[in-house]
Amino acid sequence: MTVLEETKFIMNKYHIKANKSLGQNFLIREEVVQAIVDSSEIKKEDLVIEIGPGLGTLTKELLEKAGKVICIELDKKMVQILEDRFSLYDNFELLNQDVLKVDLRNLIEKEKENSNIQKVKIVANLPYYITTPIIMKLLEDELPLESITVMIQKEVADRLIAIPGEKETGAITYSIYYYTQAEGILEVPNHSFIPEPEVTSKVIKLSIRKEAPVEIEEKEFMFKIIKNAFMQRRKTLLNALVNTKILTNKEQGTKLLEELGIPITIRPEKLGLEDYAKIAQKINSFSF
Repeated sequence: MTVLEETKFIMNKYHIKANKSLGQNFLIREEVVQAIVDSSEIKKEDLVIEIGPGLGTLTKELLEKAGKVICIELDKKMVQILEDRFSLYDNFELLNQDVLKVDLRNLIEKEKENSNIQKVKIVANLPYYITTPIIMKLLEDELPLESITVMIQKEVADRLIAIPGEKETGAITYSIYYYTQAEGILEVPNHSFIPEPEVTSKVIKLSIRKEAPVEIEEKEFMFKIIKNAFMQRRKTLLNALVNTKILTNKEQGTKLLEELGIPITIRPEKLGLEDYAKIAQKINSFSF
């Protein structure tokens, strides 16, 4: 039975329709499933946390590869289907919760204490409307993760995996770059889903860095500067930081940028992460 046939069978059996409010689109292409699983590089000593498993299309493949799979699913209708499909697997666990409210650190610690789990990997076909909050929670909580492999909207994916200073750069680009080494895996056309979303999707992999690419004591302040700069990205960096009160006035800002060798006419998206780190450190030192 193909993934498409299996999906239609399950939807008919359980009288399921995709819940638009939860951003549900069911994947029906075998090659995409395989690409996600293969790029995740899952081994028997791995714990996989799957966010939003839905009908279990990915789950089935993950269970064959991983030491254990913990699925976190918000939709109670999906929970029944997942329990029926996978309850006989001894490496399957299901949580009917909102992933943004789950204490993932505690969950991971318990699994490592009670099993032979070596590495933890996140795999997900994320709802478009909540992509950024989920990914940022995983990264900012600094969980002991090896990688995050997700399928998300292509437009967002391109912004996440860009190198700071490239065309697609957004404020979130710097956060992703700080915490991970990001790569695009596969573009996924909208006809790969039931129902078809209006946009193209993309599979990306975020491999968690062992060391940050820049040294900075107060990274939260650096990211505040970046966020404020991109709130007014059509303005110059100088004007954006003055308008958002990061800098007191243009005279102060001009002096700071000149001392750092940064053109006063530069726009926020043209700077690298190291530039923002230097700006943050300079402001904190009051040495300009």
